[in-house]
Order: sequence, then C-alpha cells, then structure tokens
Amino acid sequence: MTTPRSTLSPDKRTPAVAEATANFHRDVVDQVRTAVEKDPVVVVGMAQNPFVKRVRQALTEAGIQFTYLEYGNYFGQWKQRLAIKMWSGWPTFPQVYVRGVLIGGFEDTRKALDDGSLRKLLGG
Repeated sequence: MTTPRSTLSPDKRTPAVAEATANFHRDVVDQVRTAVEKDPVVVVGMAQNPFVKRVRQALTEAGIQFTYLEYGNYFGQWKQRLAIKMWSGWPTFPQVYVRGVLIGGFEDTRKALDDGSLRKLLGG
C-alpha cells in the first residue's frame, strides 16, 4: 500500500486557519459530497477540459449512467475547484467516483472500464 501524501498536521494550524479551511467553499464541497454519497457514479469536472469530455463519452459509450457536476472552466470558478481538490486529495479534473470511491481521472476510468473493475464496483 502506498503511504498517504504528507499534509500539515492539524496541531500546526491555528484555530482560525482550521476554520477557514473547513469553510472554504463548503457549499460546493457539500454538493459534491452529497452527490458522491447518493449517486452510483459521479463525474466532477469543468468546461473546456478535454479529459472531462473524454471520460463522459467513455461512460456513455459503456452504457453507464452518471451524475455530472461542472464547476467553471479554465477562466472561472477556480476557487470552487480548489476546494474540491482539497476535499478529495485528487489534483486534477475529472474526478470520477463509483459507489463513493474516487477511482481517479480519465486514464484511471478508462482502465477500470477496460479491465471490468468499474462494473465490479457497481455490483455487476
């Protein structure tokens, strides 16, 4: 198993920093978290990103229904996307979740479609 990425220890943050971090675009994070907990497959993305378009197309071609949440493009809503990245720990978009599990981005999803692990996570 891979060792998790090192992050700043909570005891090395002031209460003000902890609160600011917890509340940074909390509405957006709550929206994503709710969808991930509720829907079998969720794609979080942004406009103009070719990898987001490719993962949506691959899932559609595989006949897998998904919820799509879009947050801006290269020129807007970057803070909202940053909040999602801070929450998930994944540095890029798309972010694909299957039954609440982050499986990664386009390449990871393509691999999971090809090897059958995505359908296995879905339960069939």
